[in-house]
Amino acid sequence: MKRSLWMTAVVTTIALAACGGGGATNDPAPDTATGSGGDAAHGAELYTATCASCHGPDAKGLPNLGKDLTAGDFMASTSDADLVAFIKVGRDGSDPANSTGIAMPPKGGNPALTDADLVDIVAYLRTLS
Repeated sequence: MKRSLWMTAVVTTIALAACGGGGATNDPAPDTATGSGGDAAHGAELYTATCASCHGPDAKGLPNLGKDLTAGDFMASTSDADLVAFIKVGRDGSDPANSTGIAMPPKGGNPALTDADLVDIVAYLRTLS
């Protein structure tokens, strides 16, 4: 039951994000055609403050915490927009696609991150791979 509710929440969140959620926002969307749309320098600052505690200062992952974000199929095969959507909702530890069993909280546990901040973090991560 809990997983069903979680999956419903994820699907609803992704659908709302794709439709703009019904509200106006000034946050830029990533430009997946050119790979631009984010400020990688700002993304590096945000990454250090929010993501490095699990994924490491070099984004190569930390044992029993976060995955390596510099290599692997997930990063390589996921568009910028899909990465932003993924970071927004996170991944539950019980999700079958979660290979660590450790939950990734929405927005890395930092609810203050905006869509623009997430775009910047993705832009930074793209400089590492």
